[in-house]
Amino acid sequence: MYLNHFGLKELPFSITPDTSFYFASRSYQEGLNTLLFAILSGEGFIKITGEVGTGKTLLCRKLMSSLDASFKVAYVPNPYLEPQSLLMVLAQELGIALPGEVTQHALLNALTHGLLDFAREGIKVVVCLDEVQAMPIETLEALRLLSNLETEKRKLLQVVIFGQPELEDKLNHASIRQLKQRITFEYQLGRLSSDEMRYYLNHRLVIAGYQGSRIFSNLALTLMYLKSQGVPRLVNILAHKALLATYGKGKHQVGFSEVLAAVSDTKSIESIWRKVHLHGFSLAVLLSMFGSALLVYPQ
Repeated sequence: MYLNHFGLKELPFSITPDTSFYFASRSYQEGLNTLLFAILSGEGFIKITGEVGTGKTLLCRKLMSSLDASFKVAYVPNPYLEPQSLLMVLAQELGIALPGEVTQHALLNALTHGLLDFAREGIKVVVCLDEVQAMPIETLEALRLLSNLETEKRKLLQVVIFGQPELEDKLNHASIRQLKQRITFEYQLGRLSSDEMRYYLNHRLVIAGYQGSRIFSNLALTLMYLKSQGVPRLVNILAHKALLATYGKGKHQVGFSEVLAAVSDTKSIESIWRKVHLHGFSLAVLLSMFGSALLVYPQ
């Protein structure tokens, strides 16, 4: 691998959500601030949406690591759960003893008593649900009913739901319109701007141990932004493959051709030489912006 070649201690562009690489872009920080404010205010339901690859899971994990010991967090990454299975997972995540006879009524009763115990101890319970756009309607309704539990002062349970934009269609379903009405705070994650992507790349490289001069040339960065559209996951994929291509050539700076090779090797991104529009850009626009430099010196 290219770690020694670039003086890195670990891979800088893994697509596994790792909070040590968290980058506080404008959108990420606004999303995290919204979550923390809503949770500290004791709101019941909070919703975060974003396109595929914009970092919802990373934001979720950053939120969980930001909460102190006065919070008990249950994380549910698997949305394909029936109502009773969801109650069982929540009980296990919260360390609540399950009854001998596992029926939905018995589970709900055990959860109620467990949540009341947490409330008496001054512990706030937060449930984080990922990929909620894929969760069955009846499971969402069971979650809403569970969120009805409250003392005279506050809710026994706060719920943060993360999902893709199509989650809106699910929440518009007539059978769970009451759940939608209970969402008091929401935020939609955006993509990285061009400048943010540059800082993002540098941030991850430094966290991974890089101490050298600039790795990505200006043309490489321009092409990477055009093809990734600022989606963090695609940026990571292209950066990783471009570093591999650069290492394979024995070079120490990523040029236009290395990013182009990464683009060509990534099926989710169309070839740069097809005249397509990404954020209003096309090959014709690219050429008008950078002129013959792309053709004469594509590094």
